[in-house]
This record gives sequence, structure tokens and C-alpha cells, in this order.
Amino acid sequence: MQRSISHQKPVVSFVYVILFVLYDSLGSMNPFFPPLLAVLYVFFIKALDRKDLISLLFVVICLIVFEVNYGYMLFSSVIYFYILYKIIMPKIAQNSSCSVCIRIFSVILVYLGYFLFLTLMANVFLLPQPSLNYYIVYYIVIEFFLVSIL
Repeated sequence: MQRSISHQKPVVSFVYVILFVLYDSLGSMNPFFPPLLAVLYVFFIKALDRKDLISLLFVVICLIVFEVNYGYMLFSSVIYFYILYKIIMPKIAQNSSCSVCIRIFSVILVYLGYFLFLTLMANVFLLPQPSLNYYIVYYIVIEFFLVSIL
């Protein structure tokens, strides 16, 4: 059975997951590798906009690998990204027409907002507080440039 030429989807998403797992494992050992959380957020919202369940599943797998490597609560990043996408970002987009400003706010909210979300979840479930490292400014700058390319 042949696939239609117009409906071919490359099977590179699985390769991206494997590469992300390897990169994230190296990133957990070396703090100079950013965790690519904002890039995953961009892929997450693109998959939600296109209603592409396979891509969304692969992004969720990458987010779970991120959470496991850094010791965060399971599915906390998926829940936070969905809240950010559905509630917070529409308010920011409504109040600002500058696309660069929206990208900057989204990268900052992905990192600092996720830390605040983890702190809130730790207080609710009486878990240890997550630690904020000082590399977060470096991560925000690097990932802003990566998100700008996407």
C-alpha cells in the first residue's frame, strides 16, 4: 500500500524525542546546556493549534523526561503549559501588539512562572520547595533567541 504524496508526514518526531532525551541527560550533568523548556512550550502550543495528537504526545514525553531529570512533579509542566496557553497568554496577547514583547514574556513566564507554579504545588502538597539556580537568566536569554528562530 502506498502513501499519498500530498499526505506524507515524516517520522522524525520520534528522532527528536530521542535527541531531546540525550540532550536533556547531558544538560542535567552540565548546567551550561539550557533545558529547552521554552522550545518545548512552543512545540506544545503548535501541536495544540494544529490539533496534532502525535506531536503533542511526543512533546508530553519530552516534558516528562525533563521533569524526571530535574526531579519535578509528574505532569506539572504539562498542566502549567496548558494553563499558560489557555489563560495567561491570551491576556498578554490582548494587551500587547508587539510580537517580540509577547515572545519575551512567554519565555520569562515559562521559566519563572513554572518555578512559581512548582512552589505553589509544593506548598499545597507539603513537598520540599524547588530550588532556583542562578543560570535561569542565561537560560532565558539563550532560549529567547531559539524561540525567535522558531
